[in-house]
Amino acid sequence: METSEAELKVLMIASLGGDSGAYRALLGDLRLRLGAYFRRRLRRDADDIEDLVQDSLIAIHTRRETWDRDQALTPWVYAIARYKLIDHYRRTGRRVMVPLDDLPGELRTEDHSAAADARRDVTTVLDSLPERTRRLLHDLKVQELSVAETAARAGMSEGAVKVAAHRGLRTLMDRFAGGGASHDG
Repeated sequence: METSEAELKVLMIASLGGDSGAYRALLGDLRLRLGAYFRRRLRRDADDIEDLVQDSLIAIHTRRETWDRDQALTPWVYAIARYKLIDHYRRTGRRVMVPLDDLPGELRTEDHSAAADARRDVTTVLDSLPERTRRLLHDLKVQELSVAETAARAGMSEGAVKVAAHRGLRTLMDRFAGGGASHDG
């Protein structure tokens, strides 16, 4: 049975706290995952596969304090493995192009941090606008309400909502493009 992302994170956090049993369990699981990762890419040489697994585990060990505990663990691990594989290809003179659509499933773990970052960024940006404009853009763009629903909520005409939303978006565009003009409405 494969260890889940959440279980791997728990093991990593425990190992960072000094739990040697958790660290052994984590490295055992990662050894299996990395072995499979490199076998899929290097079908020929078992020695190269084992060397890459060991190089990756050493890199994970030496860089373990750089892992962000708020992020998923496996993408971080596979990024290290990918760089080790690229270094191997460079040493052996081999070039391999992998389309992004062909990325393995292990790189597609559910990582909600990007969505959380986006929500935080949107909130920060909207907070820079006047309250009415912020509410209108939040309803239209974040809550994805229709113009009619937003107008009803705000007690405004649909045309006024469209104008205010346009001005608010224009203000944000000017701000982030370095312009200083304000079109708040």
